[in-house]
Amino acid sequence: MSSEVGEMHVSTREPAGRTPQTADPVLVLMGVSGSGKSTVAGIIAGAMGWDLQEGDALHPPANVAKMASGQPLTDEDRWPWLDVVAGWIREHTENGLPGVITCSALKRSYRDVLRGDNVVFVHLAGSRAQIGERLTARLDHFMPPSLLDTQISTLEPIEPDEDAIVVDVGGSPTQVATEIIARLEERLAR
Repeated sequence: MSSEVGEMHVSTREPAGRTPQTADPVLVLMGVSGSGKSTVAGIIAGAMGWDLQEGDALHPPANVAKMASGQPLTDEDRWPWLDVVAGWIREHTENGLPGVITCSALKRSYRDVLRGDNVVFVHLAGSRAQIGERLTARLDHFMPPSLLDTQISTLEPIEPDEDAIVVDVGGSPTQVATEIIARLEERLAR
């Protein structure tokens, strides 16, 4: 079941066109909760020497409390958070600083708010069973496993024009990170 749209969100950010990448990008590791975003992002940031931002740490306390109580966020809940995430991305791209940020970015409209020059989306994709197993084993996160089905139903597939990297999370986090780095290097060499 997808979230209700409260009111149309208008970002304060000017839309940016796609230009050739001349510097290391900002990666947005996206996917449902439990897909490995935080772990893989940490490995990539460490290997590349890039800044790392955990997108969940940017949620306002009300969002965290809502999710912790088993309630899914609505679009109205997400827009202010997405603007903060977009601000981090913008600060890095405008200053030529590479980085990795985690963000579920479940809908195309959310990704459009985050999109810009030198931003690469990396969708960590996996089966419901695999991700559900990871969520059940995870003890240190506010997002309960009961919200996985809501996230899966909200997730809008990456469209070809989004030019994202999609990686299956079936391997170990190190294998997934290594694949992402290799695919990113191929992309930057084009």
